[in-house]
Amino acid sequence: MNNIFFYETEIGIIGIRENGKAIINIYFSKIENGDNMEETNLIKDTFIQIKEYIKGKRIKFDLPLEPQGTEFQKKVWQELLKIPYGQTRAYKDIAVAVGNEKASRAIGMANNKNPIPIIIPCHRVIGSNGKLVGYAGGLNIKEKLLNIEKTDVNKGE
Repeated sequence: MNNIFFYETEIGIIGIRENGKAIINIYFSKIENGDNMEETNLIKDTFIQIKEYIKGKRIKFDLPLEPQGTEFQKKVWQELLKIPYGQTRAYKDIAVAVGNEKASRAIGMANNKNPIPIIIPCHRVIGSNGKLVGYAGGLNIKEKLLNIEKTDVNKGE
């Protein structure tokens, strides 16, 4: 059975869900899904790392992840993990990186289905005109996350 636990943070409610061995979802609101409501060690560690990230003290996450999706989505999410902290890429850049430069729209859909936002940094993908477009947690959270990465506070891991 999966476990889930919710926390209040500076960017709003964050729910963390795990399957006993890896993180499988991050949510930006409380959800009812029949999971066991328990703060496991893995969930606690994930929350600690997210808090450190929000405070500008973590630039990389060190957690087991098991995002569920299609092979294409997983390929896109792997590419997102390569975007360096504090940098952004356009949807077209990701499309080129996964081998299909005309797949910008499909990249956007895969981004929208990212089950582990923040850790798999879909917030680092922006429109080719430099504008913030689409984010499952809302554009205000996307902007907050990008602003966290712009500040040059103690960027230690």
